[in-house]
Amino acid sequence: MSTEKALALVLRTTDWSESSRIATLWTREFGKVRGVAKGGRRLRSNFESALDLLTLCSIVLLRKSSGAMDLLTEARVVRRFPLLRSDLGALYASYYVAELLADWTEENDPHPALFDEAVSALEDLGTGEGAGAGLGPRVARFELVLLRELGHVPVLDRCVECSGPIGGQRLLFSPEAGGTLCPRCQGRPREARPLSAAGAAALRELAEGGSAWRRPWDESVREEVRQVLGLYVTYVRGRRPRLLPYLGS
Repeated sequence: MSTEKALALVLRTTDWSESSRIATLWTREFGKVRGVAKGGRRLRSNFESALDLLTLCSIVLLRKSSGAMDLLTEARVVRRFPLLRSDLGALYASYYVAELLADWTEENDPHPALFDEAVSALEDLGTGEGAGAGLGPRVARFELVLLRELGHVPVLDRCVECSGPIGGQRLLFSPEAGGTLCPRCQGRPREARPLSAAGAAALRELAEGGSAWRRPWDESVREEVRQVLGLYVTYVRGRRPRLLPYLGS
C-alpha cells in the first residue's frame, strides 16, 4: 500500500455504512478512483463538506492492491462553484459533465487534459461565464474533448467515407460512420441527420478549443450542435445519458 496525494473532482458518493461513504472521484493524477471515506458521513471528520458533489478538493489516498478499493483518508475543499446553487440550467449541465466522467471512463486511467477541461467547464458553468446562450456551446466543447481523449472524436473536417472536402455542401452526420458524409457518400442507409454548413463549421470550431464557445452563436446553430452531439454520444455509449434530456442548447 502507498499513500498518494491528488487533486480531485467529486463525481458521486454512496452511503456505505452508518458513518462512512464511498466516493467516486475524477483525479488529475490517477484518473477515476473509488475510495472508502471512513467517517465521511459524520459532521466532524477529516472530510467535512469536501465530498459534496461537484466540489474540487485535494485528497489523500491509501492505494490498495489490485481489485481492492482505495481508502480515502483526507479531503480538503479547493474550490466550489457557487452559481450551481441558483442556476438550474448550469446545475444540470454540470451533472451531465459528472455523469460522463463517472460512467464513461475506466478506473486508474489518467487523462490530465480531460481533467483540466472538466475543471474549466465547471468554472465557466459555475461562475457565470457559461450562463445563458453560452451554456450549450460550453458543454459541447467538453463533450468534444472527452470524445477526443477517449478515442471517439468524430471526423468533422472532411467526408468520413471518401476523405473528400465538405465545405458548403449538403451534408449528413452519421454516428455509425463516425462523422460527416458528403453528398456522394450518402447512399447507404444508416442512422444520420442533416447537417448544415453553419452547424458543421461550429462543430469544427468548438473541437479546436480556445474561446470559440463564447461566440454569440445563432440559436438554430446551437440547437443543431446539441442534437448532433447528443445523437453521437448516445450512439458511442450505447445508451442515452440520463441528463441529456435536461440540457439546453
